Amino acid sequence: MNKNPCECMIWKGLPAIKKEITKCLIDQFGKNQRQAARLMGMTPAAVCQYMSNKRARIKINDKKIKIEINISAERIIENGSSSVVPEICRLCQIIRSNGKYSFIFK
Repeated sequence: MNKNPCECMIWKGLPAIKKEITKCLIDQFGKNQRQAARLMGMTPAAVCQYMSNKRARIKINDKKIKIEINISAERIIENGSSSVVPEICRLCQIIRSNGKYSFIFK
């Protein structure tokens, strides 16, 4: 039985998106784990699990999506944690419009 796109995004896409944004905040924008957690609205323990690959082991490999994740991380820094949900929704729509779930998440 095929899963619908939203179900795929909830189980695989959402954790991967949150992980990649969090990693971007730390690696690209120099935030520490506590700052990234505050910006993303999650606990520092969750950030630690993302960074150590204990949570959301799926990686996003698509270069265009990675660029969009970088843009989202920058917007979250500029606009604060209230922009996390709109940015995640934006990324989800981009991935869904691409129609390549299995190729993006490996």
